[in-house]
Amino acid sequence: MDLEYGLRALALVAALGLASHGVNAETLREALAQTYDTNPDIAAARAELRATDESVPRALSNWRPNVEVNGSYRLRDRSREFSTGTDIDNTDQPQSVSLNISQNLFRGFRTIAETDRARNLVAADRANLIDREQDVLLQAATAYMNVVRDTAILELRENNVRVLEQQRQATGDRFEVGELTRTDVAQADSRLAQAVSDKTVAEGNLNSSIADYVEVIGTRPNTPQRPGLPQGVPGSEEDAIALARVNNPNVVASDFTERAARENVDLITGQLLPTLTLYGELEANKDVLGSDTEATEKSITLNLNVPLYQSGEVYSQVREAKQTAKQRFLELAEKERAAQESAQNTWADLVSTTAQITSLEAEVRAQEIAFEGVRQEAQVGSRTVLDVLDAEQELLDARVGLVQAQRNHIVAAYELLAAVGRLTAEDLELQVNLYDPTQNFEEVEGKLFGTDIQSGDK
Repeated sequence: MDLEYGLRALALVAALGLASHGVNAETLREALAQTYDTNPDIAAARAELRATDESVPRALSNWRPNVEVNGSYRLRDRSREFSTGTDIDNTDQPQSVSLNISQNLFRGFRTIAETDRARNLVAADRANLIDREQDVLLQAATAYMNVVRDTAILELRENNVRVLEQQRQATGDRFEVGELTRTDVAQADSRLAQAVSDKTVAEGNLNSSIADYVEVIGTRPNTPQRPGLPQGVPGSEEDAIALARVNNPNVVASDFTERAARENVDLITGQLLPTLTLYGELEANKDVLGSDTEATEKSITLNLNVPLYQSGEVYSQVREAKQTAKQRFLELAEKERAAQESAQNTWADLVSTTAQITSLEAEVRAQEIAFEGVRQEAQVGSRTVLDVLDAEQELLDARVGLVQAQRNHIVAAYELLAAVGRLTAEDLELQVNLYDPTQNFEEVEGKLFGTDIQSGDK
């Protein structure tokens, strides 16, 4: 079904107001930008990715040598007594210092496999960061639209109470002059009591939505404005499915995780292969062999280790890694199916809410005409008080239904964006400084020294 039919309903979204709770985000885009900049869940996911970045320099470290210096100092007092009765006391201070270097020459291809695995895990975590960003932004959009919806419903409920209060007063006045019965008054009282109860429920719903808004976005809402359809919404169900299968962050993360699992098989298999290591040592000694003696020793050692049998443990680890790789492959297929289903469902929601808005708009217009007709007929006595109350309730229900459908339509559009991997600050072109996930990676990939992290990371 073409989306053009669905987009026409956007013009029906009313400009809804909200009582002032402070000067904060007003438009949905501003709320999303604020969420992107300040939400701690997104910041935590970024920190998690930066931690994963460190797996690459750790893997690359196996290409580099290990260098260490050892030193020793000892105070030695020796006393000797000979049979001739002569005693000799000797005190010396043996000292030694050594420089040791070891360099892996061959590790059974494990360094290559470990590096490739680490890079794939970093790529998977970047996709996980996008998934977390989308999830939080969707929560923010939903919280925003819930406040818009509940504010409008509360206004409708409050207006209904005012109207019914006037209706109750008019009914009482007419009862006093004998035009209406006590039954009419009781019906008006009942509807007014129900309206007051509904208003109380609406107030509670709005307060709950405001609390959710504050939790996700970080500030209290202030006069949320009418949002338009977000950019990037696919134009057809087929486009949505195609995008979701390749761009959904869960699919992307699962793809790289499956690649990492295959590299892990090679990494563990490398333990069954020979290793070749070069050792170099330079050692200087003083007074070790006796007083006033010095010695210097240099050595180079090439060590070849060929594993023959390791009690079967490594073979078991290889089999386990292969099964895990198979599991990751099947999980990738499941993620692709889930992404396709999500795209189909959210597309269906978008289309259905479009049709629902069109239908409810027509219903509201019809109920407005019907209510006005019933009200005029009641004035000339051809309609009862109950008829008027029923018509008014039906009009109110239609208006509330329209407000709910308008909220559902916008939320469905954002859910569809999330399903196809386009609900990001970059895709939405939010007015924010975009986080670059490659910056930290490039800084630490070849870093040889240092334990400090960037203070500006967030």
